Amino acid sequence: MEKSKMVFDVNEKPTIAKWIILAFQHVFAMFGATILVPILVNSQAGEVVLTIPVALVTSGIGTLIYILCTRGKSPVYLGSSFAFIAPLAAAYLKGGISGAMTGVMVVGLIYIVFATIIRFTGKSWLDKLLPPVVIGPMIMIIGLGLAPSAISQVGLVSGDEVEWRGVFVAVISFLVTAIVAVRGKGFLKIIPFLVGIITGYIAAVCVGLVDFTKVLEASFFSLPQFVFPFINYTPNFSAILTIAPIALVTMAEHIGDHTSLSNIIGKDLLKEPGLDKTLLGDGVATFVAGLLGGPANTTYGENTSVVGMTKIASVWVIGLAAIFAICLGFLGKFTALVSTIPNAVLGGISLLLYGFIAVNGLKVLIQNQVDFGKTKNVIVASSMLVLGLGGAAISIISGDVSVTISGMSLAAIVGILINLFLPEEKEDMSKADKKEENESTEKEKINV
Repeated sequence: MEKSKMVFDVNEKPTIAKWIILAFQHVFAMFGATILVPILVNSQAGEVVLTIPVALVTSGIGTLIYILCTRGKSPVYLGSSFAFIAPLAAAYLKGGISGAMTGVMVVGLIYIVFATIIRFTGKSWLDKLLPPVVIGPMIMIIGLGLAPSAISQVGLVSGDEVEWRGVFVAVISFLVTAIVAVRGKGFLKIIPFLVGIITGYIAAVCVGLVDFTKVLEASFFSLPQFVFPFINYTPNFSAILTIAPIALVTMAEHIGDHTSLSNIIGKDLLKEPGLDKTLLGDGVATFVAGLLGGPANTTYGENTSVVGMTKIASVWVIGLAAIFAICLGFLGKFTALVSTIPNAVLGGISLLLYGFIAVNGLKVLIQNQVDFGKTKNVIVASSMLVLGLGGAAISIISGDVSVTISGMSLAAIVGILINLFLPEEKEDMSKADKKEENESTEKEKINV
């Protein structure tokens, strides 16, 4: 690992004023993405699956759990994962809130199992199971699969009457987010989606798209609507295969984010505290999130960027940011205000957001120099994309139990199996001869 010139002290405790300011920077960095997940999941499902207060609280609690599991040696913030938007909505439509939350808890358990295996065997087998040619298409499917939802929120669905106010607000949200992402400086560049949401919201208020009734009726302080197993529902495993395979994507994301942060702070976090401990923290955090009715957690690149910008990688700062996030979840007026964000604003943001997710999958392929001159790689990627985006589904029915594997989950399973069991192609003899001839020519040149 290429270390930075300066090695950061993760246990540094800044002065109180600096501590609070830095913590708020981390809150702003995570806020836009964390509140978007429940909003977009609910939009996909057409029902209330997740709530913003619970998402904020479980984000904070999850981060504190992560800090404990890594013994305060890794300054990482955990927030709601975009990878689970479509799977959570699909799990809810199949098994209700019990199917969705059981799925989130199972994802946490998968993390814990993988962390345990890695502790005793290392992670080389994980690299073989999840090579870039599998991970890249997985991420692309997540983004592209959500594209119709963004178009619907903007109000540009074919056959529907176009509402000019909604399109205007969506365009404002889109343009501001794009401009800040490209031209923003310092901290602004880290929070383009939050800036876009705020600007779009102001535009929506100006054209009369915001109803403040919920805000007026809300209490200043309110208890988040937690959802507990065996109290609010009975665990339901019918939708597990809709969600569980996505854990493989977020595990790869987990490794990537920790590698990135390691390069920034000059300390290899995959060795100390170790990938087993970081995965354990992420897994326990996600399990607890599901236990409380929240979305699955993931490491946040936005907060990694804050660390790089401020040059302070303190777990004390991350911990205080987590406490602030928990407190925000109990502010009734505030969360009610967030819930009034119109679909048009979300649509404008989502046009970029979902595209960003898809292009990140493409970046994985490019950065790892995946050779699509090899037919096997083409087969793996193309089969995954067609299955994931084509709406393919397999249902397994046994008595009263029905399990359906579809979309991203089916694509992930098929991609992994094809990559593992499809033999490598034999090198074409003509190519081999040509290579040998080139090597001979090079040797002759050297001898001359």
